[in-house]
Amino acid sequence: PTPFSANANQKIFKMASDQIRQMVNFILQEAHEKANEIRVKTEHDFNLEKQTLVHEAKLNIQDDFAKKEKDREIQERIARSAEIGECKVKKMQMRDELLNQLLADAATKLGVVARGQNYQHLVQKLIVQGLIKIEEIEVTVYCRKDDFATVAEVLPAAVEEYVGIIERESGIKLSPKVALTTDETKILPDSTYGGVVLTACAGKIVCDNTMAARLELVYNELLPSIRAILFPEE
Repeated sequence: PTPFSANANQKIFKMASDQIRQMVNFILQEAHEKANEIRVKTEHDFNLEKQTLVHEAKLNIQDDFAKKEKDREIQERIARSAEIGECKVKKMQMRDELLNQLLADAATKLGVVARGQNYQHLVQKLIVQGLIKIEEIEVTVYCRKDDFATVAEVLPAAVEEYVGIIERESGIKLSPKVALTTDETKILPDSTYGGVVLTACAGKIVCDNTMAARLELVYNELLPSIRAILFPEE
């Protein structure tokens, strides 16, 4: 070839090599930029995901703690409520025991009344009151064994007093048949502390005028006042 054509070929080859090198450099630059972009995005996504996971873990821990704290508070309230309820029950039991003891002490003192000088008069008034309540012609009277003599003694006077009251109030003169039972199997127990029981119509009508029954009646009527005195905090 001629010198001119050789130089031309060298120039063309050099130009081609330069273009190829530029293209390679361009591709490598693009590859580095793309790789860097991918790295930055990956790190960003990783950090974002890590923050999300950490945040969710914190929320889960907080929720779990809050739930456990709430459960603990509920258990404490239940235990406290049970304790308060148990204390109230014990308090009520102690108060009932005190009231029952008060009633028992009062009943014991009734024995003194039955041995007193005015007991005979009291028994007569109890019989009269019982006859007025029953309002029957045929009446049977029951009493304790220890009171049999006393009741037998005052019974006629009690009937007479009853007849006088009815005649005075209504103008009608009655002739009641009032008998003291002689059946020893039907005498009243000592726990009645005295007094009498009157029955009529074959036992269908009963008037309990024993000392124990009177005490129970008075006790129930005065129970609110007794509670106010013994337990003023209520």
